[in-house]
Amino acid sequence: MTRVELHHGGASDVGLVREANEDAYLAAPPVFVVADGMGGHDAGDVASRFVVEEFAALAESGITGSDADKAAERVAATFARVQERIAAYEAEQQDAGAVGFNAGTTAVVAVLVEQDDHARWLLANIGDSRIYRYTDTHLEQVSVDHSVVQEMIDAGSITVAEAATHPSRHVITRALGAAASGEADYFLLPLPAAERLLLCSDGISGMIDDQQIADILADTEDPRDAADRLVAAAVRAGGRDNATAVVIDVVGLAHDMPYDSDAERLSLEEKLGALP
Repeated sequence: MTRVELHHGGASDVGLVREANEDAYLAAPPVFVVADGMGGHDAGDVASRFVVEEFAALAESGITGSDADKAAERVAATFARVQERIAAYEAEQQDAGAVGFNAGTTAVVAVLVEQDDHARWLLANIGDSRIYRYTDTHLEQVSVDHSVVQEMIDAGSITVAEAATHPSRHVITRALGAAASGEADYFLLPLPAAERLLLCSDGISGMIDDQQIADILADTEDPRDAADRLVAAAVRAGGRDNATAVVIDVVGLAHDMPYDSDAERLSLEEKLGALP
């Protein structure tokens, strides 16, 4: 695989309302992660920390240069380990008398992998944290929210604009946790199709809209500054949730690879057994 140069930055803030920051992120090339914990202090922050710890171990294990199929299997296995750790932690707390204790977390993951002698992004998401790609001044959400309002949008019962203020907008349908479905969606992108990636919690996407996100990414060359500015903008907009952003730039690429997002996603899901 041709050597790939990545520039990246990450930032996180507790916001203006929450007492604790239950978000966590990892920037350990070739692995990048954002996790948004749920369940309150000492629950959500532990769950999101498990995500970061397990994916840090994956990064240290030498996943660089892995082909996409094997890497996807390893990412799925890492999610399974997180699920097991959360379940064990919940059981410990319940045994200690914590009635109704429930921990969970979302996760979005980007891993640099190899496919057909080309470097590509393997992306995965569980929950409503998001992955965006920014290329040629165009911002596109790659991940699909696992949420009640996204299902309503897909069914045509509400619009995207209505979803932004819907009372169920924070209700997610998948997460990592003992009582949740931890099934991830996977995407495979050639690097020229995602020269800049953004991984973020809903404390970003729920506070500033896609146009504001695009404007910040367009106006900020350094990914470290871009991550800082995205988080600061979310806090200025009200900071009702923890806000976390990881921005990754791919440096020095030629635009010579085709991209079919539906075909790439279908191929990975079939290989992982996620489709019937």
